[in-house]
Amino acid sequence: MSGNTTTARYGALSTDGTEERLPRVIGLGSATSVVVGTMVGSGIFSVPAVVAAELPSPKTAMICWILGGLITLCGALSVAELATALPRSGGPFAYLLEAYGPLPAFLLGWTALTVIMGAVLGALATILVDYLAVFVPLTPAELHEAAALLLVVAGTVNYVGMRRAAAVMRVTSAAKLLALAALGALAFTASHGRVDHPAAQPLSGASVSAIVAALIPIMWAYDGWQDLACIGGEVMQPQRTLPLALGLGTGCVVAVYVLVNFGFYHALPSPAIAHSHLVAAAVATRIPALRGNGAAVVAGIVLVSTFSSINGVMMAGSRVFYAMADRGLFFAAMGRISRRFRTPSVAIWLATGLGCASVLGNGFAQLTHRLVLGGWPFFMLTVAAVFVLRRTRPDLPRPYRTWGYPVVPAVFLLASLGVFGFSLTTDPGETMREFLIILGGIPVYYLWRGLAGRYRNLYVRLT
Repeated sequence: MSGNTTTARYGALSTDGTEERLPRVIGLGSATSVVVGTMVGSGIFSVPAVVAAELPSPKTAMICWILGGLITLCGALSVAELATALPRSGGPFAYLLEAYGPLPAFLLGWTALTVIMGAVLGALATILVDYLAVFVPLTPAELHEAAALLLVVAGTVNYVGMRRAAAVMRVTSAAKLLALAALGALAFTASHGRVDHPAAQPLSGASVSAIVAALIPIMWAYDGWQDLACIGGEVMQPQRTLPLALGLGTGCVVAVYVLVNFGFYHALPSPAIAHSHLVAAAVATRIPALRGNGAAVVAGIVLVSTFSSINGVMMAGSRVFYAMADRGLFFAAMGRISRRFRTPSVAIWLATGLGCASVLGNGFAQLTHRLVLGGWPFFMLTVAAVFVLRRTRPDLPRPYRTWGYPVVPAVFLLASLGVFGFSLTTDPGETMREFLIILGGIPVYYLWRGLAGRYRNLYVRLT
């Protein structure tokens, strides 16, 4: 289906956002905080240990962290072109709809519904309550209940208005980015430091498989940069704000992550990092300025960091469900907007419910296992849409064009294909399960097309 046909059937995706029913209330500061808030979650506190285990050489590990950051920037700069040309709620859903037609867009929403949303929110909430237990002792059953309760709190924050949710995001994102940068800087004052400082170490060889194996968790730690695009329909002056926020937010996170990892390698030898379950806490205990309170300080940073990520994921995921309904690819009730708060109320509570169901019925290992490959195919399709729409929609106004095109999007696509291919060869069973879940959306899509007309007529009569 061509882009023009899709536009005619589902409504114009105009650059001025005239068809958006949600108010545009997000400025540059809030938009940047969404990028930072969703990117900086729990990954930076756990991934360094995984990377050190794969790459014993500190210098090689740091090169991989920088490489992962550059790949992430390539993805953000590519998506910025789509976001400014099509500043719509749902972000990647709208881009796939315009570039490829309704089926791939539906499969993105289907995967978010069946895999991604519940697993991401559940995993983040589980991490949050694990660190909350540092301050408040909780039984295993209470941990699950507390995680569900925190998700309800995040859902409520999102429900009562985008301005309020954005205000929470600004405060928590600034707090955790500054705290993380301070932790990285203070790590250079750690007692017994410079034992494994990357600058003092030779560059040792590493196999391609080891580098790719390290890049997979690194890319997961950087994940979240694309979520701002999902609320593009609520961003003020999107043609200016979206590319600036994507570039600034992603750049800041990459810089802080590199600083933190340099600090970690200054404070601890590589083997100690590799065998440390709580590497940030282990580093913090060596910082004299924290006076023995390092574990509590790190736990506090993780609490703020993780709640901020939950808030951002809730914002982004609910807009995908809302956009699906708005384009006739999901139940019309999901497109309902609260008259009082002007938020997609039903979609927000759906995302909240998916997260609660995950934390009440699964452990952390089960949740993270489901996240390995669910989003990668759609990341690649989204960035590839830059090439597709340049060819099929040359008339589409593009206030921002991807810097370094076609090299920048091509770098992201090639790196993603490499990571995806490596996962396919090393864990074919899990990869095939993810594919089967995604492809299971195809018969659901055709069933929906057959039933959608009758459902919409019934919904109109009832409301």
